[in-house]
Amino acid sequence: MKYLIKISYLGTKYCGFQIQPNQITIQGELERAANTIFAKNNAVVSGCSRTDTGVHAREYYACVQSDDCPSIPPDNFTKAMNTFLPEDICVNGSWTVKDDFRIKRAVIGKRYEYVIRNTQTPDPFDCDRSFYYPREIDDSVMNKTAEYFIGKHDFKSFMASGSEIENTVRTISECSVKRDGNYVKIRIAADGFLYNMVRIICGTLLEVSEKKLKSEDVKEIINNCERKEAGRTLPGCGLFLDEVFLDNEYVKENLIS
Repeated sequence: MKYLIKISYLGTKYCGFQIQPNQITIQGELERAANTIFAKNNAVVSGCSRTDTGVHAREYYACVQSDDCPSIPPDNFTKAMNTFLPEDICVNGSWTVKDDFRIKRAVIGKRYEYVIRNTQTPDPFDCDRSFYYPREIDDSVMNKTAEYFIGKHDFKSFMASGSEIENTVRTISECSVKRDGNYVKIRIAADGFLYNMVRIICGTLLEVSEKKLKSEDVKEIINNCERKEAGRTLPGCGLFLDEVFLDNEYVKENLIS
C-alpha cells in the first residue's frame, strides 16, 4: 500500500527532512509513525525535496509505502499518523496512489518564503520562526533588486559549496520583498532550487540593503557563476517551504479511488 501525504512541520528540532545517522529528522519521524501503525519495520517514506536543519514547511508532500499491509482508508491513515507523530509535524491529508507513483516526478515547482523580524528588540516566542535583524532595512531597494533574479539563469553563484549537482540552471518565476508590519518577507518561486540557494539569495538582497552590494551588481554576480561574489547565507530559522506545485494530471492518473 502506498499513500501520498500532505504535511506541515516546524523544523526547529530537526536536522532537516532527510534521514541522517544518529540525528532526528522529519523523514525519520514519519517512518517511525508509519511502522507503529503497520506493526512492521518496512515502511519507507520518500519526500518531495530536501529541507535543511531548522527549516520549516507550511506545505510538503511525501509518499509512505509499506508492503503486505492491510489497506487503511486515507482519512483513517491521516488520523493514525497524527496520533503517533510529535506535535510539530502534522499530516493534513492522505490519498492512496499506485505503487509506481513518484512524488519527485509530480513536483513542477516550489515557493519559499524567508521571514526577517525587523524590530529593535527580539521576541523570544518568535526566535525559531524568523531571522532577527535589528538594523534598518530598505525593503524597497531589495524588492527592486529581486527582479534581477526572475527568469532562467545559471544560479551557480547562489549554491553552497559541497553540492555535486552539475546542472545549475533554474527558472525563477517570482522573487519579491514586502514589508508586513514588523516583518520583511522574501518570496521566491522556481521550478527547482540548488543547495542553500534561497538563503544565499536572501543574504545577497540584505547586503544590498546594507549597501555592501549595489542592485546592478546582482546581474554580474549571476553571470560570473562565482559563489564568493554573492552575499552571505542567512540562517535556516527564517525559511519556510511555503507551497509545492504539483503536476495535477500526473497525480490524478495515479490516484486510487
